[in-house]
Amino acid sequence: MDQKTAAPTPSDAAARPVLDYPFEAPPASGQTLEVAPGVLWIRMPLPYALDHINLWAIDDGEGWAIVDTGARTDEGVATWRGLFAQSSDGRSLTRVIVTHMHPDHVGLAGWLTRKFHVPLWMTRLEYLNCRVVVSDCSREAPPDAIAFYRRAGWSDGALESYRARFGNFGKHIHALPDSYHRLRDGQELRIGQHQWRVVVGSGHSPEHASLYCPDLKLLISGDQVLPRISSNVSVHPMEPEANPMADWLASLDKVRREVPDDVLVLPAHGECFRGLHARIDALVAGQQRANDRLLAALAEPRRAVDVFGALFSRPISESSPALLGMATGESLACLNHLMHAGQVERRMDEAGTAWYQARQA
Repeated sequence: MDQKTAAPTPSDAAARPVLDYPFEAPPASGQTLEVAPGVLWIRMPLPYALDHINLWAIDDGEGWAIVDTGARTDEGVATWRGLFAQSSDGRSLTRVIVTHMHPDHVGLAGWLTRKFHVPLWMTRLEYLNCRVVVSDCSREAPPDAIAFYRRAGWSDGALESYRARFGNFGKHIHALPDSYHRLRDGQELRIGQHQWRVVVGSGHSPEHASLYCPDLKLLISGDQVLPRISSNVSVHPMEPEANPMADWLASLDKVRREVPDDVLVLPAHGECFRGLHARIDALVAGQQRANDRLLAALAEPRRAVDVFGALFSRPISESSPALLGMATGESLACLNHLMHAGQVERRMDEAGTAWYQARQA
């Protein structure tokens, strides 16, 4: 899998296919670029290592349907205000569609829906999980979460940093509206002159919605398929025995079956591209190579924090708490996946730390 700039997913540059990028450059911040009739590309700045997100405006007749919103930051609000000020046709927003619950996608949804008195459209699990996680801002790190990261091998210092940072996820998310319109897998949405079909996947998030338009040959892929980096797939304290890697791989297979290869992919990060099936094939093959490296490393018992070198192309340090958290979550996703497949076994020591080892043939 390719190295991700914001999250340390496994790297294998040789697995990257040759994709077609039809646009010379993305739109400048605060500008738009038409990628198909009635579909505009907006690039929003982010205050993270992954410093941008792509948003999409779709002509919806009386106004514009927006897909994803950017994080709740002063710069994000200012960028939106600048876009509204440039609008020459006087049309407003008709609805806000959010692919999934992460702050860079949903962060300004509450602000936009209230400002323009329009509905929010999300899948049920994304909406409800977002509200649950945002509520963590008002409480201390729970004992279950501390035990989860202690099992993974975190030091006392890393755990203390986690306690201090707990609840930060919700700081970049404006309060969601108290009602929403539910997106369902296979649902057909009429947006302006065209039908868009909802394609739901999971693994990166609980119920991620991509949007496919056969007429325009477009796929708004969100974080499900990205051109140069791969989605972070993590196990979290809320569901420590989860197998999100299996979910993500199954979702990639589903997208490959349901969406033709001739689409222009509009991803949340990176550039618009053609070559959907080749990209999916490369992501799946890259994960298999990561599994092989991980199994080789597990010839001897190791903790989750001990397998970073086998999976990631960059050093992972406690000096970067956010990176440490994502690396741990992804390592556990790979380990849980191999455990569910019967290839790895786990034992607990007296200190409550989990040790993993490949099963002997």
